[in-house]
Amino acid sequence: MYLRCKEIVLSIQIFTDGSAKGNPGPGGYGIVMRYKGKEKEISQGFRMTTNNRMELLALIVALEQLKTDNIPVEIYSDSKYVIDSITKGWVFGWKTKGFKGKKNADLWLRYLNLHNRFKMHFHWVRGHNGHPENERCDVLAVTAAERGPHLIDEVFEKNQAEEKLL
Repeated sequence: MYLRCKEIVLSIQIFTDGSAKGNPGPGGYGIVMRYKGKEKEISQGFRMTTNNRMELLALIVALEQLKTDNIPVEIYSDSKYVIDSITKGWVFGWKTKGFKGKKNADLWLRYLNLHNRFKMHFHWVRGHNGHPENERCDVLAVTAAERGPHLIDEVFEKNQAEEKLL
């Protein structure tokens, strides 16, 4: 009988969530990152934004925090918008078409600049369903949205102002 030793592959775990009160309204994102037993939490509030922007920005900010691209990354999110857009390849088609008629092009382009750097695997988790890390990210996102300090989501606010002029 032969025993095979499986190679243990360590991965970075990223959990994200976004929130917007009013959608659009004050918003925020929450991130929990784990690697080798260490954990880091990140959150930020914005004075006016949308839930989808915060869901996507959480992923982008988390990836931008990584100091290496040699370790697999496991991403957990309750956002079908983010997960499906990437795993079903929609965002790549949107890019080819110049994001015509699509929202959040600025953030999708920022994400796409990171996409090929990492070996990522995406996991959708049901939100508000007792998943401990998702619940923690939700608390971080909601708290950031409610309490701030609030940054300005400049692209979103500019687009909102332009839409009001039309």
